[in-house]
Amino acid sequence: MSDLNALGESIIANSAGALTSFSIAYGELTVAGPANRIVEALTFLRDHPDCQFQQLMELTAVDWPQRAQRFDVVYHLLSLTKNHRIRVKVATDEDTPVPTVTGVYTAADWYEREAFDMYGVFFEGHPDLRRMLTDYGFHGHPLRKDFPMTGYMELRYDDELKRVVYEPVKITEFRNWDFLSPWEGAQYALPGDEKAEKQAGDR
Repeated sequence: MSDLNALGESIIANSAGALTSFSIAYGELTVAGPANRIVEALTFLRDHPDCQFQQLMELTAVDWPQRAQRFDVVYHLLSLTKNHRIRVKVATDEDTPVPTVTGVYTAADWYEREAFDMYGVFFEGHPDLRRMLTDYGFHGHPLRKDFPMTGYMELRYDDELKRVVYEPVKITEFRNWDFLSPWEGAQYALPGDEKAEKQAGDR
């Protein structure tokens, strides 16, 4: 823990304001700074001799819809040289882009595209920022907390038109869910148990 504390203090002291705070939780170091300086921050963490975080392991986002800056963009870095991991966070809103870090870590390319597709976070300067997991013409961003569970559109094959069509989601009926666990002793035959019940009756 003391090593992580010393590393956090060193990063804040030497990053020239690109990283402004740090915290330690569950044995993990997290640093944060302004989103518009993320390229400078990650370059520092990659190149500074006390850090040497050579690999970007993951880039994702977290949605906090009650905040004005609703997204945390989160970077997980690994130093093979120092055997350290670090988490970097910056905050942004739905309209303010975060600078791309593909020039620092080439692995960020598809990670940023995924964060754009799933959360709608924009990355300024990205060489090819387009959806990669959802289909062409998809509306919305599925991992936002205000995205409806049913989605907005459904895709089906129209036998009359002989092609695939997109339509707004229509819920024609609501399913009735039985939350009784089989281990609590259902008073009816569960699907697949009909044969066993019949065999017991034969005896």
